[in-house]
Parts: sequence; C-alpha cells; structure tokens
Amino acid sequence: MNSKAPKLLAGQSIHLIGLIILLPLSWKLWQYAGSPHPRIFWTCILIPTLHQIYVWLTWRLELQDGSVSRTVGFKGYLFFFFVFLILRPISILALAYADANTLEIPHTLRILLTAVLIIPALYTVISIKKYFGFKRAAGADHFLPEYRSMPLVKEGIFKYTGNGMYVYGFFMLWAIAIGFDSRAALIVAGFSHVSIWIHYHATEKPDMAYLYARESI
Repeated sequence: MNSKAPKLLAGQSIHLIGLIILLPLSWKLWQYAGSPHPRIFWTCILIPTLHQIYVWLTWRLELQDGSVSRTVGFKGYLFFFFVFLILRPISILALAYADANTLEIPHTLRILLTAVLIIPALYTVISIKKYFGFKRAAGADHFLPEYRSMPLVKEGIFKYTGNGMYVYGFFMLWAIAIGFDSRAALIVAGFSHVSIWIHYHATEKPDMAYLYARESI
C-alpha cells in the first residue's frame, strides 16, 4: 500500500520503453502497408500518445499538490480529456475511410467480424454511462475525494472484467478498421489498444494503489 502520492515520473519508464518499442514497430508496419496517407496515419498515432501524456501529467500534478484544480479546474481537465477521447475514433474513421479496401477481407467475414467487435464495445459504453459514469471513467477520483469511497462496479460489462473500458471498449477502434477493410487503421487500432494497457501499468495502477490504499485491479 502507498501512503504517499506517486511522484511525477513514477512508472513512466514503462511508458517510455513502450513507446520506444511501439513507435518503430508501427512505422515498420506502416511501411509494409505501403506508407499510406502519412499525415492522417501519424495524426492517429499522435492523438492517443498526447492523450496519455496529458492524463499522466494532470493526474500526477493533481495528486502532488492539487495544481490542476487550482488552475484549469476539474471541468477544464474534463474538457480537454474528452476532446482527446473523441478525436481518437474520429481520426481513425478518417484514416479507415481514406485507406478503405486494403485488407481485402471477404465482405461477409468483414461484416461478421465488425459485429463481433462492435457489440461488446457498445455495451461497454452503455455500461459506463449506466453504472460507472463518464466523469469517474475520466479520473474524477484524482480530483474529488467522494469518488474514492464509491464501491467497485460489478454490473453490465464489469460483471465480466474489472476493466471493461480497456478490454472491450477499444474493440470499437478494431471494428472501424475491419469495417472499412483498412490496413492502416488496423495498425492504429493495435497501437492504441496496446498503448492504453501500457498507460494502465505505468500511470493508472500506481495511482489507484495510492488513492484506494490497495492494489488496483
């Protein structure tokens, strides 16, 4: 159990190593795919990277001395958080549309795979809204102490996993890539899904251990 708030750089070696591996790997896969649509592709890579850097900095600064609340406030933090969050699927949609029909998956199989992916992703969004709350999902417990006393959610998608957002929510990006039959979007979906788990272990898990005085799940 942690009695002191995690330091700013605590766990960030994991983030750094993850990026050192993921960025060159994404570049090689992108080259293998024919280097399509470089501006859109690398924007799609940049957005989740900046989002996770933003979350890391704001969460840790808030836990250290409450400086985020004193400056932009919780509402200001939420505004930029959700801007980044919304830009993730929008950017990959733009890339998938521009790069459509490059995977050459048979049409029937593409529809089946898209449905298999999008159903649990949509159920995750519904579960967050109904049982968890979008503010809590965005990290309200870093800013508002009352969120830290809330019980663990075991309803909806959370009956099947303690972290439905990262397990199933990111299936939405895979569904977009498969649905449009896009190789480039598939690479971005993989980058985004792996990088969010790196964020979980580098930033979120140490923070939860401090906030709840126990290992996060």
